[in-house]
Amino acid sequence: MIIRINGLSKTFRGGFQALDDVNLSFASGEMVALIGASGSGKSTLLRHISGLMAADPIANHITVGNETVQHNGAVDRNVRAVRANVGFVFQQFNLVGRLPVLTNVLSGGLSRMPLWRSCFKHFTQEEKRLGLEALARVGIVKHAYKRASALSGGQQQRAAIARTIVQKAKIILADEPIASLDPESARRVMQTLADVNRQDGTTVVVSLHQVDFAQRFCPRTVALSHGRVMYDGPSNALTEQMLRDLYGAEAEDLINPAGAKAAPAAALPPAGVPPLPTYAAVA
Repeated sequence: MIIRINGLSKTFRGGFQALDDVNLSFASGEMVALIGASGSGKSTLLRHISGLMAADPIANHITVGNETVQHNGAVDRNVRAVRANVGFVFQQFNLVGRLPVLTNVLSGGLSRMPLWRSCFKHFTQEEKRLGLEALARVGIVKHAYKRASALSGGQQQRAAIARTIVQKAKIILADEPIASLDPESARRVMQTLADVNRQDGTTVVVSLHQVDFAQRFCPRTVALSHGRVMYDGPSNALTEQMLRDLYGAEAEDLINPAGAKAAPAAALPPAGVPPLPTYAAVA
């Protein structure tokens, strides 16, 4: 397994428990969807895997490859070496809008450059060639020299994926990468992630609101609710009834994302509500 998570819990100030004893593992080359309503713990889980956030100081352990990311609530001192192999795709793209798209993409290789070159963003011709190849792979090479801010949301997200290609990331963690995109742009971004997964053998873990995209692009789905793993199994085994059992009224946001944009966010259940049913993985 390339990612192992044992006993992960996270409680924020004020007592809100975002993750509750999460135990998961992901194999090298898998493409896995994390689904769940807002507040279910998807983004928090991804940030813990990359070491961007420390867990509760209790018995827990996260490893990526053979390296420890964090242990008992403390991020490992060598986590930067781990992050060199982990590409993170954010919902809001995380590009520098005033810089050319190619420069943004080439920043994925900064960890392998001498300090003086990374400070001045001095790229060799070979590095530029690799950056252009990455942009060609995601279908936006013609925009290489435009300011990143001039691109559409879907194009910016594909540029962010190209950055992970230049990074030579073994793992891509994508946090709601299609949440703000129209359906066609969302499809292109998911197809790009699927292509990188298939062609490079990159492990992809992507958090989604839309179950239909999870079923179309990800063989495995992990469903979270209130910080707990409620389902871990084949994406095509998820049914509407299972989702309604797991999420109640919030299931509409996952089943009908188009209608969910106009609907108000569902309230969290009051204290004392019986625990939600847990579905085991289906063989």
